[in-house]
Amino acid sequence: MSTIEFNQVLIHNSDYLKPFAMTLTRDSESAKDLVQETLYRALANKEKYLDGTNIKAWLYTIMRNIFINNYRRSAKQNTIFDNTPNDFLLDYNQFTTANTAETNLSVKHIYEAIHQLPEIFKTPFQLYFEGYKYHEIALVLKEPLGTIKSRIHFARKLLKQQLERF
Repeated sequence: MSTIEFNQVLIHNSDYLKPFAMTLTRDSESAKDLVQETLYRALANKEKYLDGTNIKAWLYTIMRNIFINNYRRSAKQNTIFDNTPNDFLLDYNQFTTANTAETNLSVKHIYEAIHQLPEIFKTPFQLYFEGYKYHEIALVLKEPLGTIKSRIHFARKLLKQQLERF
């Protein structure tokens, strides 16, 4: 296909691009820009068009790809930047230390609460707490999966009630 024929086919099919661009952008100015960019890219990539290919589908694909790329680009640019002057925090020599006594106390209370659970709930919950999956616990305890899930659920409920005061 010669350049003149290709240009005539593009001009003839450009009217079909406008409604599709409007559907994508929902803004008439953005739609006009999208159509213009699509025609520019089609002209720039004329050698990639193969005779016999559906020109409308080719142009729609170009337009859709441009729209998606622009959308992704604009989504990245909409990042909110904090422009407040926080320079005083840069050289502020403050160190944070973890309160291990409080952490150890909390873990101690959690293990005590687990130990106080009724045996029917304690065993499945301890296995779950150690990292076993529901179906693995069901196999080990030879119980149905639903039973294991409900026992762990009730164990959590009981632990929540016991640890609420801490």
